[in-house]
Amino acid sequence: MSGRIQLLTGIALAGVFVLAALVSLFWVPHDVSVLNIAQRLQPPGAEFWLGTDQFGRDLLSMLMVGARVSIAVALVAVGIGVGLGVPLGLLAAASRGRLLDEVLMRGNDLTFAFPALVIAILITAVFGPSAVNAILAIGIFNIPVFARVARGGALSLWTLDYILAARVAGKGTVRISLEHILPNITNLLIVQATIQFSLGILAEAGLSYIGLGAQPPTPSWGRMLAEAQTMIYTAPRLALLPGLAIMALVLGLNLLGDGLRDALDPRLRRATQ
Repeated sequence: MSGRIQLLTGIALAGVFVLAALVSLFWVPHDVSVLNIAQRLQPPGAEFWLGTDQFGRDLLSMLMVGARVSIAVALVAVGIGVGLGVPLGLLAAASRGRLLDEVLMRGNDLTFAFPALVIAILITAVFGPSAVNAILAIGIFNIPVFARVARGGALSLWTLDYILAARVAGKGTVRISLEHILPNITNLLIVQATIQFSLGILAEAGLSYIGLGAQPPTPSWGRMLAEAQTMIYTAPRLALLPGLAIMALVLGLNLLGDGLRDALDPRLRRATQ
């Protein structure tokens, strides 16, 4: 699959769920907080397009609101990673092998030793399970990822002639990092952000599945999967639909990331011409 097709396919797949999440802010077919046991396990029809779950809630509405929760959690978590990780990576690259660089990178290694799930368990043990705590757990795990990407991209630039010219012109380290280094590693950060966004969707679903994410009555794809376990033979669509939603959104974001990488990397563009 060419980079252009990957990019367009990723935009289309991810765009469907982003649009559904935005629409859910203003309208959903049915109120997801209302239980209607009389309508439980209804098959797809005119009133309930995708049917209802074991509590009588509309599955389409649940999926729309669940998309909003998953995308919001992953987006804010990526924002935390970018907002804190990129400055740390730029600072480490500017230090280039000195003590500050070593301290920052060893701190990154220490954070990598605790996956998002372990961090979430530690946070929820203190503050209790919630979507906010899931954001913190995923965001903390994203910080060293973006720090490493920023540092790796910046290190290769600090040795170039135009950086030396900027130093000779009297520009300080912070100004060079902001004016010359950061703009030239933006493409790396954008691609990494799409990858971490897709991983954030999976992480949020996993945390919700074990009860550490968004709490009832807020719908979540991961909790929909957990609740559907006992109904897998009676109503398999209860597990199939949120599972397909997670798969499609993650696939779309991965294709989007691959397409952006091909579009933003000049070496890959020349290779395909």
